[in-house]
Amino acid sequence: MPGTTLFLVAAVIEPLRAANRIAGRPLYRWRLFSPSGDSVENGSRVPVAVDGAFDPGQCANPLYVLASYDWEANAGPTLPASLSRAARYRPVIAGIESGVWLLAAAGLLNEHTAPVHWEDRETFALRFPRVTVSAERYVIDDKRHMAGGLFPTLELMLELIRRQHGHTLALEVSRLFLYQDSAPTSGDTVLAAGIDRRVTLAVHMMQESIDTPLKMETLARAAGIGARHLRALFVRGLGVTPQQHYLALRLNAARRHVIETRASMVDIATAAGFGSLPAFSRAYRTYYGESPSGTRGRLAKTLGSRDACIVGV
Repeated sequence: MPGTTLFLVAAVIEPLRAANRIAGRPLYRWRLFSPSGDSVENGSRVPVAVDGAFDPGQCANPLYVLASYDWEANAGPTLPASLSRAARYRPVIAGIESGVWLLAAAGLLNEHTAPVHWEDRETFALRFPRVTVSAERYVIDDKRHMAGGLFPTLELMLELIRRQHGHTLALEVSRLFLYQDSAPTSGDTVLAAGIDRRVTLAVHMMQESIDTPLKMETLARAAGIGARHLRALFVRGLGVTPQQHYLALRLNAARRHVIETRASMVDIATAAGFGSLPAFSRAYRTYYGESPSGTRGRLAKTLGSRDACIVGV
């Protein structure tokens, strides 16, 4: 919507872009639309280009409605009805910041729970009595996703990445933005909430030792427990064993170097903590379904005359 802040647009898109980059493949794609099809103006005076005008037709992709200031004036009299029509076909329709108000105005949140900024809860509840107002930062409710502000939006996107592609990838995305404090004893983030602090410590140690992998006994000793106990805590908190998480971190780091640099495969293998190139190639192929050189060759063929090292997803 016109008036949507640049930060809010980035909070939705950048975690998806980062997930693509870390995974080394297009896990997510997106297109941007505005009500009129014109670029979106905002208070920063930096227009956001769009792919066209929003069409509520029979599209089966999730729809995210982003709005910040003056949402009602910018929506006009027809947009709520268009959103209601679009919701018939969409598997998910999401309200981001003031987009929550737009969905409510379209009748799409009736009998749902919506996160609303504390300053606006009373006003929202009076205007939309069929919507349950929540103090939660974001809500994932069947076919409705909602976030009430900038940082809750980032948290929502990280949680969706975690649900769709696992805790390891979501943690790496959050770390890329320095959203998760580098100190292992720092306060919980949305991803660390409910995870045992000893797992958080071990994850931090893994992230800091990609090139020289630590033994499980070393990680467990630092956490003050046995290796078997640490394994159980990882499975309970992250859904994977410590070894699986550690290997994913190392291979994700290696894949970024394969795609984004001209470094030799030997150097990449060493930087990812593999003792030999054959060991690295076997692990890479098992995880990604192609060899490291196969990845480079495929990208080089796709890009034609462009250098594979400049690809950005």
